[in-house]
Amino acid sequence: MLSNSFVDQIWRHPVKSLGAEQENSIFLEKGKTLPGDRVWALTYENSRFDLENPIWSPSHVFLRCSIAPLFAAVSTQVNDLDGTIDFWHPRLPKICLNLEKADERKKFIEWVRPICPEGAPKPIDLCKVPGRGMTDTDYPSISVNSISSLKDLSIKMDIRLHARRFRGNIWISGLDPWIEFDLIGKVINIGDAKLEVVEPIKRCNATKANDKTGVRDADTLSALKKNFGHKNFGLYCKVVSSGSIKIGDLVKNFDV
Repeated sequence: MLSNSFVDQIWRHPVKSLGAEQENSIFLEKGKTLPGDRVWALTYENSRFDLENPIWSPSHVFLRCSIAPLFAAVSTQVNDLDGTIDFWHPRLPKICLNLEKADERKKFIEWVRPICPEGAPKPIDLCKVPGRGMTDTDYPSISVNSISSLKDLSIKMDIRLHARRFRGNIWISGLDPWIEFDLIGKVINIGDAKLEVVEPIKRCNATKANDKTGVRDADTLSALKKNFGHKNFGLYCKVVSSGSIKIGDLVKNFDV
């Protein structure tokens, strides 16, 4: 099934729903999320997230692309030497911040306000959970997605969909379209790491937003439902054996 497949892209998203950047290689640790991915999330007024006792929380307690589509056009670049992050957006000036500092998180809140939707709860702070990224799953997950499926969906919708729209971590080339769902319940070997494929990713309105403009321009959910009878795209996986992965690494699969 995976004889000709390989890692095409690796992405991390330092702030949940706000920014994306590509990596050439990364080390995956057993039982952890992808390093640097969804470290921070944006809380809002009257959110049920407890800033005094930060634990994993479901996505609806944060401001995110599904209700703030302009967030989709935020780009980021992390400086791993000093921990600062560059943020830019077509409607906003570029800024560089160290989010570990409370005063700089306040600057981020002011920066992001203009692209928050009118009538939505106001952003109040950025939060993080020790030891893991704020993935949509209650377990530490890494998402794996297929370039072939992305191209097939693009053809069916008559629009070129960019990988960023789906905010995935690892993108694989060389698979037949949609065959990745047959990997559920199996273990795949990527580079030196092994990942257990747990479940499909049920998509939300975030994927409707253009990654360059933040404008909703493609009804991905209706297209998935019409063509395949579901709204799934991509796979949630757990790292079951640590190891490094890089662009070009072959992907193999093994039964659990």
